[in-house]
Amino acid sequence: MDGYYGNRLRDELAKGETIPFIGVYDVFSATVAGRYFNALFISGFGFAASHYGLPDIGFIAWSDLVAFVQRVRTVLPQHHLLVDIDDGYCDPEVACHVVSLLEKAGASGVVLEDQKRPRKCGHFDGKQIMESDEYVAKLKQVLATRRSLYVVARSDASDPEDIVRRITAYADAGPDALLVDGLRDLGMIAELKSRVQKPFVLSQIAGGKSPMTGLRQMNEAGVTLVIYSTPCLFAAQGAMESAMASLCENDGNLGTVPGVVRLQECNAVLQANLARRE
Repeated sequence: MDGYYGNRLRDELAKGETIPFIGVYDVFSATVAGRYFNALFISGFGFAASHYGLPDIGFIAWSDLVAFVQRVRTVLPQHHLLVDIDDGYCDPEVACHVVSLLEKAGASGVVLEDQKRPRKCGHFDGKQIMESDEYVAKLKQVLATRRSLYVVARSDASDPEDIVRRITAYADAGPDALLVDGLRDLGMIAELKSRVQKPFVLSQIAGGKSPMTGLRQMNEAGVTLVIYSTPCLFAAQGAMESAMASLCENDGNLGTVPGVVRLQECNAVLQANLARRE
């Protein structure tokens, strides 16, 4: 299976349509999202929230993330899986090891960022960025290690001149695609594409810095791949808040909770996963 998932993703992206990657935070959310979309994003923000109950500032252990990807791949054998690996978990050697394990586990691709630790969500202010040369050296080692894994080079720079300088340098290293996280102006993608011949990725998150828009407009702006980092997590939080408030207000009567699924509906989803494992 070496090369299978990365090359399948390349073939899909070569069709020229903008592909949405839906961020998931556990295997159940991946299962539900996978019923509607064939491309999923293993979100660092979502995983930190779900697995640790902590903000996404560097708590994730790479071994936990690899195990999570293995579980998702087991029940969703045909979906594209793009994995957020932050800075590769510090050292280049660790980053390369993680990339090798993820490729063996069936990941389609990874996103490697240029933030220093303690890191932040890319749509927050106050991010610390490593020197370009340091990041490029790490990126090159990762690219030399992967076999066919799709690698997205991500910059968290915010100054336009710095963005252009970094994206140009990162593109020269040879990644498959480029991402400027927290990009405020879609028009800048056209400027960047005039300088480098690489696919571009856009990150969409409710409450984030990038403008909310549809796939057609993003495609026209030159976006090849769109990451929706947290729709499952945020929807789950909203639904749980609503359900708990309803129970409090209605004497614990479960029948008053709006929009709740039934036992049979939930079990049907789980049984489908069991069938795919066998």
